[in-house]
Amino acid sequence: MARHNLGTVVHFEFTRTVKKRRFWIATLAIPILLAIVFGLVFASNSSTKSQADAQKHDKISFTYTDSSAMVDPALAKAMGGAVEADPGTAVERVKAGTLNAYFSFPANPAKETVNVYGTDQGIFKNGSYDAVAKQLLVLSAQEKVGSAELAAAVQGNFRSDTQTYKDGQLSGGLETVVPPLLFLVLFYVVIILLANQMLASTLEEKENRVTEMILTTLNPTTLVVGKVISLFLVGAVQALVFATPMVAGYVFFRDQLSMPDFDLSHLQFQFWPMLVGALLFVGGFILFTGVLVSIGAVMPTAKDASTVFAPVMIMMFIPFYIVTMVVSDPGNLIVQIFTFFPFTAPITAMLRNGFGSLGGPAAAVVIVELFVFGFAALRLAVHLFRYGSIEYSRKLSLRTAFARKG
Repeated sequence: MARHNLGTVVHFEFTRTVKKRRFWIATLAIPILLAIVFGLVFASNSSTKSQADAQKHDKISFTYTDSSAMVDPALAKAMGGAVEADPGTAVERVKAGTLNAYFSFPANPAKETVNVYGTDQGIFKNGSYDAVAKQLLVLSAQEKVGSAELAAAVQGNFRSDTQTYKDGQLSGGLETVVPPLLFLVLFYVVIILLANQMLASTLEEKENRVTEMILTTLNPTTLVVGKVISLFLVGAVQALVFATPMVAGYVFFRDQLSMPDFDLSHLQFQFWPMLVGALLFVGGFILFTGVLVSIGAVMPTAKDASTVFAPVMIMMFIPFYIVTMVVSDPGNLIVQIFTFFPFTAPITAMLRNGFGSLGGPAAAVVIVELFVFGFAALRLAVHLFRYGSIEYSRKLSLRTAFARKG
């Protein structure tokens, strides 16, 4: 019977939520906004690309003087340049508009300024003068070096392969860091999306004054657990809806939207970091869910609950104020406190797990701590819901609730 009731609660809570119009309005709002942003970016990039392609075929006419003797006359001619015959009047002719551009290359371009003069063609096109002058000097220098390989080395245009080792084994870079940190992103998404619903799930029946009727047929434990499971399912639906436009944009329109080209095939999904990340995610979810449901059980209205809700949510973001310390100095006392304090433990431990500074014993302690406190919070939520569900006009007295037998 209890299993049947639990399934009934999960089905009822889930379908009731997903059938609400405001749920889909809120859920689809972000994907729609993303689609609009993607469309604007696509249109903007198409226009920018067209302009860039057109500018590639534009040839800037200019004259130049070269005190450094580095400029290759053949390259300058190919780029639309010619040696200035009358340097003394070149700047004045540019000012008068009879000369398009004039470049003055000093004897030592590495220490002295290259002076570029040009007629105004608008704030964006004016930058092409400087670009042409620099390109002419760079290409000429490469010609004098006489070796494409040496020129590339001087400019730093070469690839390197770095390998680091930990405990005698090859350690990865970002390829091993990113996968465990996905649980951190998922944790934030789920909690932020579902936090208000966690409160509303217990406050709604209280404000509608139907809780007594519900509790005549259901055990409070079954009801609370059913609500938690349904919230998790609702969060999965929202996460899927939010992720769809991002995945579609990356797979089909990555170039048009100027998205970074991540080579996902290089990601390394290591078993233990992924397992620890998953357990930290589940434990943290249970803890925060139990606490938020307990707040809903104690407070008579959503307005009253919001005063306690805000500090709980702020605790989720506190570890990011010391994120550089978490990454660079995980043994610091503050980092250790944040790692084992229940409300900051999920975020801090997930960060350390991703960056490889959370040892096995510490990970075990944090995981056990989160599950113990999480189930204690759920047990507390059940007890408070049992006695607080009929307190419609005032906050439940914790002294009174704990004085009664469960």
